[in-house]
Amino acid sequence: MKVLMAAALLGALAAPAIAQTAATPWELKPDTGYAYDRDGKTFSYKMGTSNAGDLLKGAKKVPRGTLFFIGQNGQLYMRTGPYLEGDGRFKFGPDQ
Repeated sequence: MKVLMAAALLGALAAPAIAQTAATPWELKPDTGYAYDRDGKTFSYKMGTSNAGDLLKGAKKVPRGTLFFIGQNGQLYMRTGPYLEGDGRFKFGPDQ
């Protein structure tokens, strides 16, 4: 589940963070899983409910205030803690 959430957050946060444009909300769709595979590719999967219990085993909730991003080495990272300035600008933008 952590991987699924990471992939979803990655797609939503990467473009606004890089472009330093106004952040826009992104949508996670019900019954859809999001994956970031071992080769660095992202996928979405239509999910059912018959085995939802298995999916939740070992899954962890993503803490609020978590930022996901791709590093210069192509790896997916996550960081908890502040990522916005007091005025709401992205703390790690190109003009910083």
